[in-house]
Amino acid sequence: MTRFIALWCMGFSLFLSAGATANAFKVDALTTDLENPWGMAFLPDGRILVTEKSGYLLTLSAKGERQSRSLAKLPNIFTASQGGLLDIALAPDFAQSNQLFLSYACGDINANSTCLASATFNNGELNDVQSLFHAKPDRRGAAHYGGRIALLPDNTLLLTLGDGFDYREQAQNKANHLGKIVRLTLTGDVPTDNPLVNEAGTAAEIFTYGHRNVQGIVYDEVSGNIYSHEHGPKGGDELNLLQAGNNYGWPVATFGIDYTGARVSPFTTFAGMQAPLHVWTPSIAPAGMTLYRGELFPEWQGNIFVSALAGKALHRLALQDNQVIKEEVLLQERDTRIRDVRTGPDGAIYLLTDGARGQLLRLTPHS
Repeated sequence: MTRFIALWCMGFSLFLSAGATANAFKVDALTTDLENPWGMAFLPDGRILVTEKSGYLLTLSAKGERQSRSLAKLPNIFTASQGGLLDIALAPDFAQSNQLFLSYACGDINANSTCLASATFNNGELNDVQSLFHAKPDRRGAAHYGGRIALLPDNTLLLTLGDGFDYREQAQNKANHLGKIVRLTLTGDVPTDNPLVNEAGTAAEIFTYGHRNVQGIVYDEVSGNIYSHEHGPKGGDELNLLQAGNNYGWPVATFGIDYTGARVSPFTTFAGMQAPLHVWTPSIAPAGMTLYRGELFPEWQGNIFVSALAGKALHRLALQDNQVIKEEVLLQERDTRIRDVRTGPDGAIYLLTDGARGQLLRLTPHS
């Protein structure tokens, strides 16, 4: 129990001042007129694709200059509140196939969910759109879709999902996809080696379960580790190290409380459920994540960067033996919600700020 109390306290004790490495980098605003941007991907030629929650896909030059903006035209897309066009990821053979993957909210206010589609990208437009996956069951409302995509080296992908907000108990129900992370082939099928594929009455796509709203996931090519983070309720945001088939506790075990102040659960840990690596209380509302393996910032090798909405900052986490040993809060002085963070092919760190006048920012070392 002492270890878990210590984990909870990390949310307070590991914060360092933003000034600790404030002189280590400079921030350039490459684009300043994005409409609620959500995700981004880097094309082989250095251009950048950016999704906007309203359903538009933007193509930017490597310098952030707008080249095109087109409606994604995804089947049955639902744009309301937290719903809309979400993440984007390039297929491993994109240079040959031009194929990419998009996650989005689908349905209507009375029956909606998270969907995954593939498409080919040509001259700023999406073509050959194919529906690959529709999380079940549909639900009412317009919150907690998850939606982040991570590609794995075995030609499968992970798609994060939310609990639908009003359906949190379903995160423990292995018969459906609410509050789960699913693993799919690149054609949307179920991999034969999924951890629960042979368990009767279980959704075969499940990779992990017991999640609330997972909006960050990364695969580390060096260690082979998969990390995710998720929104807690009021407090209790989590960073997790994923292991196939594991239960991550929500809502049975949580460090957060309900928005009303009521207790969600008396347990912060529970037998058979995986404890988080790190907890944020009060909530920072983590929204994007990258694990740095670039060359521009050698001192940040292997660090995890988490973008925060409510926290209006970028969090740098240093890990050792899969434990968070240091946390630094960056960019607080900008006082802006940060939706996504990625490592660019040039080794720079790229950020999307949230809102109707969202920006694409680039962090590079001072020369």
